[in-house]
Amino acid sequence: MDGDYSTPVVVRRRRGKGIIAPMAAWRRWLTLSTWWVLTAGLLAGAARPWRGPAEQLHRFTARLEFDFAGWTLDALGVKLGEASVAQHAYLGEAQRVDLVRRYLRLLDRARSLEGEIERIYADPDEPEPEASAAETQAALEAVRRELAVFQPPVEAVLQEQAGVVLAEAGVAALGAPFPPVAFHLSRLPMGLVVSPRTTIRQDALLQLVPDLTLEQQVSLEAEVERDLGVSALVVPIGGVGTYPTMVQETTSLDWMAEVVLHEWVHNYLTLRPLGLAYDASPETRTMNETTASLLGKAFGRRLLELYYPDLVPPPADESASESSAPPPAFDFNAEMHATRVEVDRLLAEGLVEEAEAYMEDRRRVFVEHGYWIRRLNQAYFAFHGAYADAPESAAGEDPVGQAVRELWERSASPAAFLRAMAAMNSYEDLLRELGR
Repeated sequence: MDGDYSTPVVVRRRRGKGIIAPMAAWRRWLTLSTWWVLTAGLLAGAARPWRGPAEQLHRFTARLEFDFAGWTLDALGVKLGEASVAQHAYLGEAQRVDLVRRYLRLLDRARSLEGEIERIYADPDEPEPEASAAETQAALEAVRRELAVFQPPVEAVLQEQAGVVLAEAGVAALGAPFPPVAFHLSRLPMGLVVSPRTTIRQDALLQLVPDLTLEQQVSLEAEVERDLGVSALVVPIGGVGTYPTMVQETTSLDWMAEVVLHEWVHNYLTLRPLGLAYDASPETRTMNETTASLLGKAFGRRLLELYYPDLVPPPADESASESSAPPPAFDFNAEMHATRVEVDRLLAEGLVEEAEAYMEDRRRVFVEHGYWIRRLNQAYFAFHGAYADAPESAAGEDPVGQAVRELWERSASPAAFLRAMAAMNSYEDLLRELGR
């Protein structure tokens, strides 16, 4: 599709004698005010009474639910502290880029040290793992302290870089996107997904504490399924559209940029018809998630092109054409697509137990080919099937994702696509737009 990515935006920062220029100060004040207002609104929304399927689940999950209010207030405190100091504002662009790269190297070092500690404790021949790991543990704690210092300015730099990408794309007012890009790297909650057994439909998604053991996950799924007669699955989540948004800590900058901008799209839509209709139907949820997925990939890639060009992954078609290796014998997306199509057929014929047996057989096939799927059930497809940004996916033959992708291909620019989708609140709106 055509986009608005032909001319890079040059951002010039004017400073007086140790004082940030008035326009920069004004933007900081606007950002701080927006954070307070949106965060207060989201916290008020989180206090609304439980309704529908989530109300039934609450008795199973009450002691395991994630504390969004506490997390949001902590994250907001970090953001306000960094905004009040604005240490990143006094760095040149090359220094900003280097700051992000240094943070990622430190995080990679922390991951390596954590792996060493895990190996020490897993070694059955190690008589005193605590003593053996003491030096490595001390090194890890030192790296983590350094990461804690780096993280706020690194987040601020990436927020501003994402804002430049959005302004360049034409989805910003007065040179700044609204709401302002705001995210916080964090351990993310787990999600409990519930679907009916007779059809694939996400009836509830509850966020749980991030440190659930595998035994707790399996026990919770079994208890919910036994008592409510539904399909349940505990899944990891890559990002949450709170404000500031919650993003998984990672050393993969391309993935991080994509998720940051994916979640910003959710924040943008929250203030508009499509976001308000997120839970109105499975169709509007798929429209919302597919829109955020398509734009998150496009905007995230553009951020890398502008600031970290050496990290830009090759396009999928280009990497495939340049490779001399034969195509994979097992195509995960194609196989998952085929599995979903067959499951939908069996459920439509009322063959619920047959569909569940088929999914377990297929899960074993995926595991044999190196894809360690713990459970493959209706809840799995209800969660993953909403992300229909690719023709072959867990969405199966769902026409909603296909319609969103068609509008994406037809749109003159990412901004035009976003505005068109944001104004919709039903699948019928999407079909009418395509029919024009």
